[in-house]
Amino acid sequence: QVQLVESGGGLVQAGGSLRLSCAASRSIFSINAMGWYRQAPGKKRELVAALTSGSSINYADSVKGRFTISRDNAKNTVYLQMLSLKPEDTAVYYCNAVVVDGLSASDYWGQGTQVTVSS
Repeated sequence: QVQLVESGGGLVQAGGSLRLSCAASRSIFSINAMGWYRQAPGKKRELVAALTSGSSINYADSVKGRFTISRDNAKNTVYLQMLSLKPEDTAVYYCNAVVVDGLSASDYWGQGTQVTVSS
C-alpha cells in the first residue's frame, strides 16, 4: 500500500509558476514509478510527467520545457515544478505511484490538487 498526499496547487496568473509536491507513505526506492497526471473538466485524465526508479523521465509534449519532475529520496517526495503556466494547464493534478510485485502492478493515486491559471 502507498498513500500519496499532494500539495502546492492554487490560483496563478498566466506566465506564473507553481510547485506541486507529492509525499509518499513509504520509501520511493520501493516504488517503480511515480508521476503526475491531470484532468481538466470534460476531459480524460492525461499523463503530465513520470519518473521511474531508474531515473527515466517522460513528459507530455504540451509541458516539455516548462515543467520539471524531480524527487527527494530522503523526504519520499516527488515534485512537479511548473513554469510559464498557461490557462490550458488548468486542471486537477493527481500524483500517481506504480508498484510492481512479481507479475502484478498496482496503481495508487493521491486525492488531487487544483491548479487554476487565469488569463
